[in-house]
Amino acid sequence: MPETNFFLLALIILLAIGFGFTNGLNDAANAIATAIGTRALSPRAAVTLAAIFNFAGAATGLEVARTIGKGILVPEAMTFLTIIAALISVIGWTAFATYRGLPVSLTHGFVVALAASGAAVVGGQAVVWSVMNRVMAAVVTAPLLGFIGGFIVMVALYWALRRVAPDKIRSLFSKLQIPASAFVAYAHGKNDGQMPVGVITMALVTFYQDPTIWDRLSITDSQLWWVIVVSALAISSGMGLGGRRVIKTVGMRVTNLRPIHGFTAQASAAGVIEVASQLGIPVSTTHCVSSAVMGVGATERFSAVRWGIAGNIVAAWILTFPICGALGYFFSWLLHTIF
Repeated sequence: MPETNFFLLALIILLAIGFGFTNGLNDAANAIATAIGTRALSPRAAVTLAAIFNFAGAATGLEVARTIGKGILVPEAMTFLTIIAALISVIGWTAFATYRGLPVSLTHGFVVALAASGAAVVGGQAVVWSVMNRVMAAVVTAPLLGFIGGFIVMVALYWALRRVAPDKIRSLFSKLQIPASAFVAYAHGKNDGQMPVGVITMALVTFYQDPTIWDRLSITDSQLWWVIVVSALAISSGMGLGGRRVIKTVGMRVTNLRPIHGFTAQASAAGVIEVASQLGIPVSTTHCVSSAVMGVGATERFSAVRWGIAGNIVAAWILTFPICGALGYFFSWLLHTIF
């Protein structure tokens, strides 16, 4: 039996690495799509920048990892098979969405899959609803804040710079998009990047039956530093390869972007994500950046946003919940039935 448990632990770690990789692959668009879409950065430079700062974000701030790892399910529902079912579900859905060029929320996909996996074992009481409700509230508030923030900041910049020559504005914000891209990548790593950290840690807690691991989790801990480093490398590697189809959707197809638009969307979205990370609330970088891009585009005129493309993105967001929930429940039921 110990050999079986060790095998399952190793499998979860591998799946968590795959989860982090697909997360970076899909969410690469969120940090760099606008910079590429406005041609402020070349694709290679943007991807390199994003990978570096995403690693930095994933290696700091563990509040979101703790929320994911010990806040969604009650201890009785936290089994190796439950975690595996949730990981298989979200990895499969994300791989399909990335292939189709659709930015989706891996954060909420995993949360829903994990909750449904636990419910398949012990019913609805498996879910810690106080935490779940807080996470689900962010599904609405985070993208709404991204849209409003992008819209308001863009209007304010138009007014403040109304007498500045367009060439000077273009030159200034082309440069400013570089730190803005770095900020989004850092914020993404600090929020979404904590997913594999939370998964691996909850598996270690289950294997060793030692909840104090959560208290000791740190990049400076001699025994647990590798959890954070491996997770950060996985997600930054995915981002390093980039998700070209998703980048094209967010950066080039939603609306026509100029450097000032790209900077505004990135800064607005990153601000929302950073605040959520400090509060330990997992939010969707996809939701925040895509909605901020829509908000910025809407300042030109509402018809400047290609609402058909935006509608496809929103549809993918919505479909993430029932699809990941159904897959999580099914795979958890199947695994617990077989084993």
